[in-house]
Amino acid sequence: MIMLKLCLNPKRLLAPVVVWAVGGVLLVISTSAFGQAHVIEVVAGQDSRFKVAGQAKPEITVKAGEPLLLRIDAHKGKSWNRNGAVHGFTLLHAKDHAKVPGWDLELQPGVQEFNLTAPASPGKYEVLCTVICSGDHEGMRMKFLVVP
Repeated sequence: MIMLKLCLNPKRLLAPVVVWAVGGVLLVISTSAFGQAHVIEVVAGQDSRFKVAGQAKPEITVKAGEPLLLRIDAHKGKSWNRNGAVHGFTLLHAKDHAKVPGWDLELQPGVQEFNLTAPASPGKYEVLCTVICSGDHEGMRMKFLVVP
């Protein structure tokens, strides 16, 4: 019988790990090998503006096809939809303004998280609000760049 002591120091891990015991064999696999989601945090403000921390003019850059966790903190503007949505977050192709499938989101007040996949095609995109949230609604836009 072989005894194995596994010591994992959580302060030294670069990524979370998964541990399995399979047929007497201990497997330790970093979850980064499975491709953790790129976390993007956005504020949809009561002033009808998208905001990204540390950016004067918000812009999101992602890699084509990468998994994303979009975390949006939505604040009620001057008006909102009957269903309670206070803002929208819709991704459009910059060239023809066609909607990107799966990226037409309605935001309720508070923090919401969306598991999405970045568009597969590199290029320029645009995020816009699709809920008439105030008189400044038309200015609620943001650049979204997909790189190879």
